[in-house]
Amino acid sequence: MKAWISPLIAAALLIGASSLAQAKSLSRIIAEMGLSPEDYSVVNDTTNAMLADGTPQVGTERTWSNSDTGSKGTVRVREVRDNCVHLQHFIVPAGADQSREVRTRNCRDANGNWVLTP
Repeated sequence: MKAWISPLIAAALLIGASSLAQAKSLSRIIAEMGLSPEDYSVVNDTTNAMLADGTPQVGTERTWSNSDTGSKGTVRVREVRDNCVHLQHFIVPAGADQSREVRTRNCRDANGNWVLTP
């Protein structure tokens, strides 16, 4: 199973799609992956919940699903370095045969808030 994250998703999409992602709008990237705005919201909520309790450990996972669309996925912590958490999102859009991977990075700002970082 594979998933992705909202603000993290935005960054992941930009990072995962490399230079092509920079030329496309976030809404277009999300649509091309087959996710709805509601899916994006579920992924974002899952990511925020994962980070809300502090810095998660490498290997920590949370799954998400949207019963309204059938999309689902997993968010996994792949690395923690300095004040940043590197996430791996495995996403299975509704009706898809394969999962898609997106990587994102969230770092703490000076106020301790998690911020999606390119």
